[in-house]
Amino acid sequence: MPASPSTARAINDRLALRLLQSEGPLTAGQLKQFTGLSRPSVADLVERLQDAGLIAVVGETGERRRGPNARVYGIVADRAHLAALDVRTDSVTVVVADLLGEQLAEASVPIGGGTGTGPAVERAVALVERTARAGGASRLHTVGVGAPGLIDPVTGDLRDSARLPAWHRRLVAALTDRLPARVLVENETNLAARAERRDGAAHDRDTFVLLWLGAGTGAAVVLDGTLRRGASGGTGEIGFLPVPGTAGLPSATACDGGFHSLAGSAAVEDLAAEHGLKAEPEPGEPAAAAVVRRAVEGGHAPFLDALADRVAIGAASVAAVLDPGCVVLGGELGCAGGHALAERVAERVAAMSPLHTEVRASALGGAAVLRGALLTARDAAQEELFSM
Repeated sequence: MPASPSTARAINDRLALRLLQSEGPLTAGQLKQFTGLSRPSVADLVERLQDAGLIAVVGETGERRRGPNARVYGIVADRAHLAALDVRTDSVTVVVADLLGEQLAEASVPIGGGTGTGPAVERAVALVERTARAGGASRLHTVGVGAPGLIDPVTGDLRDSARLPAWHRRLVAALTDRLPARVLVENETNLAARAERRDGAAHDRDTFVLLWLGAGTGAAVVLDGTLRRGASGGTGEIGFLPVPGTAGLPSATACDGGFHSLAGSAAVEDLAAEHGLKAEPEPGEPAAAAVVRRAVEGGHAPFLDALADRVAIGAASVAAVLDPGCVVLGGELGCAGGHALAERVAERVAAMSPLHTEVRASALGGAAVLRGALLTARDAAQEELFSM
């Protein structure tokens, strides 16, 4: 059954907007060439999109020819403003951007462990409001939030967890109440994976796993281009994976004895102490990440080999169950280890598994979570606005 005229127009309009987003400003002639539409159809859609405030004339071709130069059309970037938050246990970082994802302002605020729930939430929300004003945004359309912890696959809310500060769970509700904006929350590891697939180490992969190595450990699983969450949202809780080399077994309420006890920040600091390495962190750098970075810079092979032995247990387990073909090492420790750690882990996984598995270092480093949160906000805002 052929589409109705109104449906066909909507499809054509969205196609044109996606082209303007991906290819940059275009002339009507270029839109005609890319879409295959007739000249009158392109003229109609350009008029509709201008009337809707989604596109505008941003210049002319500058070609020397008879008659006026062709107008160049682009998406109105300030049609909507977005914010992305990277929420850590002790800090919040905010980026404000326009509809095309161009960054306008960025700021961070520390939130110490002794800060009460109410003051912590207020500090985070106030930071978003200040950063929005600094970026020239009088109103935010969509806010993407990246946080540690499980996301309920039904409600989309951050699930209660004794491991997380109470202010984490209250932040999304406070943002929704204070801002006239749509607020979307997602697990930090999943956001990092989204960013690595779009712009980073997994840009050429539809199937891969991002192994998060930081204060906590986790994994994001992308199969055939789709992020997998599991029945309860717990796909990738690799910190609870029982592994050799620990003093016991994990429980339903604590991952002590699991992979976390081998590769989490506290365990890595203990491993560094065994090798005589001391952390000399730069401002804002976690101690465990600093010691890994120092080992890489100093070529401390014994420590890096020992760390790779541990990380490879998690990577090989993932490979054996999922056969992703590619594991990206992310989080603070994965980023600090870089290619030196990734190469060592790859060698060990190859020796432990018959399944070919590339191991890659994160290409986006500490910016991956914010980048993923911004992509989530941008895509959601464009989906709503471009649907007209």
